[in-house]
Amino acid sequence: MTAAPQTVEPPRPLAGTETLFSLDPAVVHLNHGSFGAVPVSVQRLQRRLHEEQEADPDGFFADLPARVAAARTRIAAALGTEPELLALVPNVTDAIAVTLANVPLSAGDRVLVTDHGYGTVNEAVRRRAEDAGAELRTVRLPLDLPDGEAVREAVLAEVTDRTVLAVLDGITSPTARRVATPDLLRELRGRGVTTVVDAAHEPGMLAGPVPAEADFWFGNLHKWAFAPRATGVLVVRPEWAGKIRPLILSWEDHQGYPASVEWRGTLDYTPYLAAPAGLDLLETFGPGVVRAHNERLVAYGAALVAERTGLAALPFSAGLSMRALRLPPGVAETLPQAQELMAEMWRRHAVRTVARPWAGGGVLRVCAQLYNRAPEYEVLAGGLAGLLG
Repeated sequence: MTAAPQTVEPPRPLAGTETLFSLDPAVVHLNHGSFGAVPVSVQRLQRRLHEEQEADPDGFFADLPARVAAARTRIAAALGTEPELLALVPNVTDAIAVTLANVPLSAGDRVLVTDHGYGTVNEAVRRRAEDAGAELRTVRLPLDLPDGEAVREAVLAEVTDRTVLAVLDGITSPTARRVATPDLLRELRGRGVTTVVDAAHEPGMLAGPVPAEADFWFGNLHKWAFAPRATGVLVVRPEWAGKIRPLILSWEDHQGYPASVEWRGTLDYTPYLAAPAGLDLLETFGPGVVRAHNERLVAYGAALVAERTGLAALPFSAGLSMRALRLPPGVAETLPQAQELMAEMWRRHAVRTVARPWAGGGVLRVCAQLYNRAPEYEVLAGGLAGLLG
């Protein structure tokens, strides 16, 4: 085994994390950003909730609105927002659908997304713009674009007096970059642009409250906040709360937002009820401690992969638990090629990671969470080196 990079040292595993998750030890799990992993204690709580529901379904559903409201209050406090502005949703896909259904668009309006946006979110925006006769503009953010001001200026350069809506990532999924910073959101609001933030990866990964500058902000709790799948949140500015109409009518519709958005008949609500336990667990370890550990570990992993394979590490945003590297020409340039690369890493090395086609080439994303250990990145690096030749 060759020496690890000298410029980056991995952190020591945090005490108490050895049995925190129920992941198969024969698998190298380096793709936390896609589906997360639910801690054992949170799994057990959700199982108890399921048992309670099946023991007395009528009683469970009769008490459910008040219990969901209590969970919402706890989650809102953790995210630094008000419970009357936050609705629980299964995931950001639901949240973008609710958002786009409630934002007025007219023929001739201009809508902005970026080429780093999540595929299904950008597609939802495209369809909404097309239906309204609005113009969709995709902001190009080159993979080597420096972080911060350069990203901000690239977005603002596409804004005109016809721009009414901007849908931007808090943290981009495939490339692990911050886009919708408070400064950029503030500038867009100052120009009369309604701002929508896809913050799928922010809860649990970033410190700080939901940005007040965002008109709509939504994120997943089942990625980095230890909640069961599927638990997400939609947060709106106060002036929008009274205007939100749900996509699906229910008996709670008369209460208005947020209950009207949350209630979906016999949906499984146990993830919502168990989500606060994930936040409590994060508090037990210390959110800042977890973030620092994950950031240092992913920095080590990305540096190791770059050193062993010769892949170029892409610009990254500080404080994140994900990094991205540029794959060589001819690798993962199409979705089938990317899927084949991931399948080969699984078949040959039992590694779960993610690759995606991007800007005429391929990108590999590396993640770090409390269950990961430094030797796992050795397996990833060695496996990639063998596959890439």
